[in-house]
Amino acid sequence: MRFRKALLPLAVIASLASGAAHAQVNVMLPANPGGGWDGTGRQAFQALNDAGIFTEGVNFTNTGGAGGTIGLAEFQGAQTGKADALAVFGAITVGSIILNSSPINLADFRPVARLTAEYLVIAVAENSPYTTLEELVAGLKADTGANAIGGGSAGGVDHIALALLAQAADIPVVDLNYIPQASGAETVTGVVNGTLAAGISGISEFQQFADQGRIRILGVTAAERKEGLDVPTFKEAGYDVEVANWRGILGAPGMPDDNYAVWVDRFAQLNDSPAWTTVLKTQGWDQFFLPGAEFGTFIADENARIGAILKDAGLAQ
Repeated sequence: MRFRKALLPLAVIASLASGAAHAQVNVMLPANPGGGWDGTGRQAFQALNDAGIFTEGVNFTNTGGAGGTIGLAEFQGAQTGKADALAVFGAITVGSIILNSSPINLADFRPVARLTAEYLVIAVAENSPYTTLEELVAGLKADTGANAIGGGSAGGVDHIALALLAQAADIPVVDLNYIPQASGAETVTGVVNGTLAAGISGISEFQQFADQGRIRILGVTAAERKEGLDVPTFKEAGYDVEVANWRGILGAPGMPDDNYAVWVDRFAQLNDSPAWTTVLKTQGWDQFFLPGAEFGTFIADENARIGAILKDAGLAQ
């Protein structure tokens, strides 16, 4: 009798342990703590919890480097076929895979949800001779190499936005004098001290410096003007360019179909939740949701588009 009584708690414990292991989700954040991907992942799961959509445990792993490709490679090796394994990634990853000739193939992963977008702005120093985007473009046309433009990593979304602007203005992309910077703050420093004719980065990185009067923002890559930012879009200025630094969620390669469907649904619920609306407003992110298969189609299109741009810029074969 004692033996049978002892077995019941052990069976219950084993059952609970199995359930807990299944409930916990492992999330790869392929960047160092504190960056955009890190914030997107942590804020999304906090909002899922706050909204009561997913309230189980979350195990975050930060592995940065090479535009997210190092973390995604680690994720693929450790989590393929797992039911509850997700990774954050974004537009930068697409270009990094191409530039670094990475063996990572985004088509191998399961596209769960595109979540956010942050549009880009181009800015000059307050005392710059360029007071409009059209004047800056005219300066680039007159002497492309003499006008250094700073932004994020080579092949990243900042570089791509500048390349698209050059294409729209009939400026050879290969002639651009693009100088990668370590951060938005470093770009602003270069703009202010005159080593850069202009800089390009996310709205959130430049807005504070514009408010301080250190730089002048000339244009934004959104389809429409942004609230609180009284500057024209690139399209308004006559350049058919719209590009965003988007971020989203991938499921592990081989994630079971039933489990995949659950995660797609959870993020669809998140997108409609007040908790997520609050996060977007607080962080200054744009809602940019696409679910499941639609997101997969978008990734494939971005891969082709970004690949073509990088080839035009002479950065990829």
